[in-house]
Amino acid sequence: MEIVETSADEVIRSTRVALGLDVTTSIDDALRAALLRRAAGIHCPCSASTLISSVLESVEHLVPDLEAEQDRLASMIDDLIACGDLLELSQVAVQDSTLTGAWLFAAPPAFVLRPSGSIFLTGVVPDHEMFLPDSLARRVAHQGFTRVIAPLPNEDLATELRELGIHEMSESAWLKTPKAQSAQHLLADMGERLASQPPSGSVEGLQILDSQRSVKFYRGRWVTPQTQTGRFVARRPQAYGAPIWCFVEIERGIPIRLLDLPSRRTRWRGCDIAWHLQMAIDHSRKVPQQYRRVYKQDDIRFDFFSPLPQWAQRRLLTFGRPETPAKCLMSYVLPRVEAATEERFLQERLWLVRSEDSN
Repeated sequence: MEIVETSADEVIRSTRVALGLDVTTSIDDALRAALLRRAAGIHCPCSASTLISSVLESVEHLVPDLEAEQDRLASMIDDLIACGDLLELSQVAVQDSTLTGAWLFAAPPAFVLRPSGSIFLTGVVPDHEMFLPDSLARRVAHQGFTRVIAPLPNEDLATELRELGIHEMSESAWLKTPKAQSAQHLLADMGERLASQPPSGSVEGLQILDSQRSVKFYRGRWVTPQTQTGRFVARRPQAYGAPIWCFVEIERGIPIRLLDLPSRRTRWRGCDIAWHLQMAIDHSRKVPQQYRRVYKQDDIRFDFFSPLPQWAQRRLLTFGRPETPAKCLMSYVLPRVEAATEERFLQERLWLVRSEDSN
């Protein structure tokens, strides 16, 4: 058997063809998402680190910076959870009591009918990247980490997908949000719950989101407590799995009380609760988190400098599309006809303020 040498570009190109992506030689978010979905179909249920390691092994000799690629894949897993391709252990019930830590499951195939008439696809099929017949699979548009099908004239895509046995998620279920409340009420409720906790003692490896640091540099806000006093969103390490999100009271850098997130009474992830809580903290300090608008031809791009809860991201995914961020943490593009409604949602439910506009 003859062994033929091939180039890195050819490996990437053939991989993209096999996954139904545009034929280029770039490793972009669409390819990362497709590789993670393929790995999830093979390995899930598993930890996030298992999926990341599986994909890193595949691209080890194709990317210039493995550490940066690992960080991007970790962020991409959060994106796939937000768009419904992956589910966390806390969102499902399993019989195996030995599963510990942050385990991920491949979500079953489903779709959401968008207001525009296009179809938003979610879910993963074991051992396969796509769960549609070829006639529809060829029409899937990969927009960053999401997958969308635009209808043809007079085509009833939703009915066709239902007849294929693919589950339809209603807009109300897909866009379900926490109870609307003011930032002050959220802080008061979480403050009462924290005050009811017993003394925590020292917490090794604790990291806090320092509210004194710039709201436009999320990673730079994470610090080890030293002389801070007050209540902070935090993360603490555990023996196995990802660090645990928590709300902590600190006096001169020493933890006094600690409340782990989420509680058993909620459907929301710990990070979603923590990010929303930090928005309330920043709003109450009169230094609210910000977003930037960038005008395009028929669209408006919204740039964000801090993470958004899953339920907020799903609104932006339903009415718009993700875009590769530039000098920000995440970006979404919305049609101008939808932008005003969603901007009002950002301001009223997340207490964000617009920092600037640009063309």
